[in-house]
Amino acid sequence: MHKGRLEAFSDGVLAILITIMVLELRVPHGGATLASLAPLGATFLSYVLSFIYLGIYWSNHHHLFQATEKVSGAVLWANLHLLFWLSLFPFVTAWAGENGFASLPVAVYGFVLLMAGVAYYILTRALIGLHGKNSTLAKAVGKDVKGQISVVIYIIGITLSFWNSLLGYSLYVAVAILWLVPDRRIEKFYK
Repeated sequence: MHKGRLEAFSDGVLAILITIMVLELRVPHGGATLASLAPLGATFLSYVLSFIYLGIYWSNHHHLFQATEKVSGAVLWANLHLLFWLSLFPFVTAWAGENGFASLPVAVYGFVLLMAGVAYYILTRALIGLHGKNSTLAKAVGKDVKGQISVVIYIIGITLSFWNSLLGYSLYVAVAILWLVPDRRIEKFYK
């Protein structure tokens, strides 16, 4: 199967998710001052982090499919699995932000981040299974140490969220910073 439809569909879903998230940001009705924006601080910070995460997934998804020649039914379902978890970003973003980073919403936010990471790993493995262990894709992905470190940090962040939600949330920020620079492993194989 050709990969074009999968890429177009995924791009469309990510664009819609970003749109939904920004529509959740409500204009303050308390005035036209910076002070009137203060109650939106947590909601805005939550939006910024989720926007960055969606950007990271979009960028890495693009790089992943740059090294992909074809897709299969298993790859289509693995991609839908990833999109499912990403589709929960607007909900957990709003919940964490509107509740001032309370423990349970921050832990659930982390759980969704964790599951999106696991889904991305499954998608990567499905693609490698289709293209072979000696493919350019398999060589480029390698051991995915950054992905493994991210999972560990997410689990620690989820756990810490019940003790100190801001500390847990800061670990999610740390993972985003870790991934902010696009994954260059695949680009190196095509230069």
